[in-house]
Amino acid sequence: MADEEKNETTEEETPEVEAEAEEPAVDEAVAESAEQVPDPEGSGTDSEPEAEAAPEPEPEPEPAAPAKKQRSLKHVPRTARRTRTKVVREKPKTRRPITRTGKPESELGRRQERRGVVVSDKGDKTIVVKVDVIKSHPKYRKVVRSTVKFHAHDEANTAGVGDTVRIVETRPLSKQKRWRLAEIVEKAK
Repeated sequence: MADEEKNETTEEETPEVEAEAEEPAVDEAVAESAEQVPDPEGSGTDSEPEAEAAPEPEPEPEPAAPAKKQRSLKHVPRTARRTRTKVVREKPKTRRPITRTGKPESELGRRQERRGVVVSDKGDKTIVVKVDVIKSHPKYRKVVRSTVKFHAHDEANTAGVGDTVRIVETRPLSKQKRWRLAEIVEKAK
């Protein structure tokens, strides 16, 4: 036990001895630097050299450079992307039956209609109708005009060349005829 007490006392005394040893060294260094610094104005006051010889503050340690540069959030991997929660709808207890209402007869199989001018009526019960088609280009929006010829069925051979007629889409009647004459809008003069 006596040895332990001695060790404790020596441990306590050693820091004081070290602190006392450091203080005079600092004072001596300050005194030496004060003696070596020449006075620029030539005044011999003792207070000014001590003020100038104050220990310089230690430079602040530079912040450590980041190990990795942070990546921009423009291209985030799919696993790291933010996920949004989906709204969970409550399931109904009973399902309602699907009811379908019948379409009115006027809308059943709605047929396309075209208006054009009869170009030829030479065939028997057949007329050739020229229809002007005006479309805007899907990409460039330029208006494109073109003409299309349709072979139409004319049961009574009533339409003549130059007549303005309305034709309606119908089932295939021959190799080329898929239209029929609905009415003659204006007779040629």
